[in-house]
Amino acid sequence: MKIRLFCLGLLFLLSNIANSQELPGNPLSVALGDPYIIYDDKQDSYYLYGTGGTKNGFVVYSSKDLKDWENEGVIYTNLQEKSWGTKDFWAPEVYKWNDKFYLFYSAHWKENPNNELENYKIGVAVSDKPTGPFIDIDDKPLFDPGYPIIDANVYVSEDGKKYLYYSRCCYKHPVESEIAAWAKKKGLYDEIEESWVYGVELKPDLSGVIGEPKLLLRPPVKINDKQAEWESRSVNNAEINRRWTEGSYLFKHNNLYYMMYSANHYAGPYYAVGYATSKNPLGPFKKSATNPVLEKNNDKGGDVTGTGHNSIFVGKDGKMYCVYHGRTTKTGNDRVVFIDPIEIDSQGVLKVHGPTTNN
Repeated sequence: MKIRLFCLGLLFLLSNIANSQELPGNPLSVALGDPYIIYDDKQDSYYLYGTGGTKNGFVVYSSKDLKDWENEGVIYTNLQEKSWGTKDFWAPEVYKWNDKFYLFYSAHWKENPNNELENYKIGVAVSDKPTGPFIDIDDKPLFDPGYPIIDANVYVSEDGKKYLYYSRCCYKHPVESEIAAWAKKKGLYDEIEESWVYGVELKPDLSGVIGEPKLLLRPPVKINDKQAEWESRSVNNAEINRRWTEGSYLFKHNNLYYMMYSANHYAGPYYAVGYATSKNPLGPFKKSATNPVLEKNNDKGGDVTGTGHNSIFVGKDGKMYCVYHGRTTKTGNDRVVFIDPIEIDSQGVLKVHGPTTNN
């Protein structure tokens, strides 16, 4: 079985990529959120997927050089026989296994007897080409853990096992913490809802999961936790009564598993990225003392805010890049795509060389 298209675990033969290939001016002229890039060697092309671009589905952009991107049109729509989703099609990721392309995505499930406002689940669709069309493999979501979930990410281990990572939504998930108690005492919010990242093994035929999902990451409980300040900025700045741990992305480097994740409100300026490491794909994970590794720079002379929901890809030059969305003064509320180099130094410390703007 062919392991992840861009073979992250095998291609991280790098220690310093600051002098990376010339990249296109940031941000790209692509208005998508939650971006995800693969490289297909058969087509000698990069393919960029993300949230937005069409109603109730997904589009894809292609490029030969990461500079010029062409909209290839709609690759998935819920106007098909087995579709189970009704709206809010988010966070697509595409994987190539055995010459087939598999699209994992989040959407609002039509089976909703309690009329929940957030009834999100994860689905899988398949295609012969990276440009689709992608057809749902089943007429229901991958699985139902009993709460709304989004942001699917898949890691394939050396032994061929597939692991699914996802985020439990904040919806109806109030959590007690010192931060929640502080916010209530300040009169900001009566409760703070949180999203948490889970991991679980996938069945080989992608018909469901094996065992119970395992909690891997959550916002800090203690105010004096080193991660508490940056992961609580949306609450601390009275932006919203939610704390997110979402948009996870797992890869392996030098026998260590790195999980990147986003915190704070996806629609606000404080959205930022951190990472945690583990010796096992299902944890336990320890958050890095250097977090956040990607955040807004408008308070440092730049004009970028809302940096988050990243993924990683390896370029044709064999070097590693971080693709993420953000906003600038020029783009306003629209989420646009950025690509910046990423580095893991000799001590195993991950660094994103961004956000950068050239346009």
